[in-house]
Amino acid sequence: MSPQYAHHVTLESLSAEWERVQDSLPDNLALRMRRALSWLERAEKETNDDDAAFIFYWIAFNAAYARDRSNDLEMREQHRFGDYIDDLFALDSNRTIHSAIKDRFSESVRVLLENKFVYRQFWNHVSGRGHRDWEQRFKKERQAIRRALGHEDTRFVLKTLFDRLYVLRIQLMHGGATWQGSVNRAQVKDGARIMAFLVPLFVSLMMSHPDKDWG
Repeated sequence: MSPQYAHHVTLESLSAEWERVQDSLPDNLALRMRRALSWLERAEKETNDDDAAFIFYWIAFNAAYARDRSNDLEMREQHRFGDYIDDLFALDSNRTIHSAIKDRFSESVRVLLENKFVYRQFWNHVSGRGHRDWEQRFKKERQAIRRALGHEDTRFVLKTLFDRLYVLRIQLMHGGATWQGSVNRAQVKDGARIMAFLVPLFVSLMMSHPDKDWG
């Protein structure tokens, strides 16, 4: 991907890159890229529905990072995309992911990470599955997040962010939220904006490194 797209990978530029490299990609990677691009295209049509946009961007993300589960059925989903994020960071020589988190979305990320309504342990407590100490856990994690933001530990911040977004994904996909509900409007809107920027960037990095074992 050329430098002009380093900080904002548009669907148009991504599609052009896909047309250029698709025949040279390994079959498995080409299939995943085709699927991811199709869902990115669908997501961008949802200009007035943040709930739908977030769901479609998550499907595009899932298409990009998902691996064959036959050998890791017990592996938690967060571990899968956590490993995926590690792979992306190792290849992101231009630090575009870091710049996105630090410069473009720092406030949205901070608000999301400090919102208990996308914190897994809070919902475990509400549903009666334990974690009565969720408030202490949440406080400690917020302190860790603030330290990570201060020290520009973007890898930690991004992994924690996607854990929060995964909770939001569960709420939407499993009927745990009202469509266009006012209660979660801010996190859905911010989540959709962040995914709209990051997922095309992730796909771009993957297409730029076809020799990497993406699973």
